[in-house]
Amino acid sequence: MLAVFLGGLMVGTTPEYLKQRLRARHMKLVSLVLPVTILVGCGVAIALPGEVQSMLNGGSHGLSEVLYAFTSSAANNGSAFAGFSGNTTWYNVALAVAMAAGRFLPIILVLALAGTFAAQRPGVITVGTLPTHRPTFIFLIVGVTVVMVGLEYLPALALGPLADALG
Repeated sequence: MLAVFLGGLMVGTTPEYLKQRLRARHMKLVSLVLPVTILVGCGVAIALPGEVQSMLNGGSHGLSEVLYAFTSSAANNGSAFAGFSGNTTWYNVALAVAMAAGRFLPIILVLALAGTFAAQRPGVITVGTLPTHRPTFIFLIVGVTVVMVGLEYLPALALGPLADALG
């Protein structure tokens, strides 16, 4: 849906998907769950002075360790870097909350998104409607996914190894 929204904005038409107009509230429901869960959890973990001692590496590499732990937990994987000791009470609870939020919040928000679509009257397919059965749609989805994930996570994940190599 984010790809359809951005594609509609790029060509200058009102974004539509499945005969429904996409609005800003739809994009908020689609795009904010995992980044907020991961980045808020990571920020709180780094801000707490006692929890920094759980990292084998301090500084920017420690930030990468904590960010990867929260990203992995929110994606329901639960893995961590080798230098990260998440076996403390705070990290066990925080990573469990991130895992629950990563699993259940998207389900709730998809149901909320379906509710907003159900409240709208169905539109008609116009020239501005992006067809979802053509290669353009596939390339748009892949491109938006790569760019959005790259902009959200790669700068913070690359900070640790780059700082280690330069220092």
